[in-house]
Amino acid sequence: MTDQVTDQATSRAAIRSGQCHCGTVRFRATLGDGFDSIRRCTCSYCRMRGAVVAMAEAGGVEILAGAEALTRYRFHTGTAEHFFCSRCGIYTHHQRRSNQNLYAVNVACLDGVSPFDFPAVPVMDGVNHTSDTGQPTRRAGTLRFIPAA
Repeated sequence: MTDQVTDQATSRAAIRSGQCHCGTVRFRATLGDGFDSIRRCTCSYCRMRGAVVAMAEAGGVEILAGAEALTRYRFHTGTAEHFFCSRCGIYTHHQRRSNQNLYAVNVACLDGVSPFDFPAVPVMDGVNHTSDTGQPTRRAGTLRFIPAA
């Protein structure tokens, strides 16, 4: 998307449909702040996963099909719960550790959206997680995508 299209996506209704790669898991996500909440994280798990996510409030991710195919993964404190399709392995969303009332949704699973649609993605410091340090969440940097000419 161009910057103009990205701005339009931000202001559109925040209800988006999505699915895993194989289509077994289908869902609808209500993104509370649209795409204004996009981010990545530097924690050990997110570094390996590499997803750009947007936030949905608790109850904002509705599984339409394939609930039985979802696999859950927890690590470290076991607070955050990550969901994957057991058939294709794609991460669809997770319940956040720092705010259990929020779910992070993989934007690459949303219909018509790519993580490369966003020219700048804030990267949060998950290595020094606020739940471990007691300090406010720190922004570690910005991931930039510059399309080739």
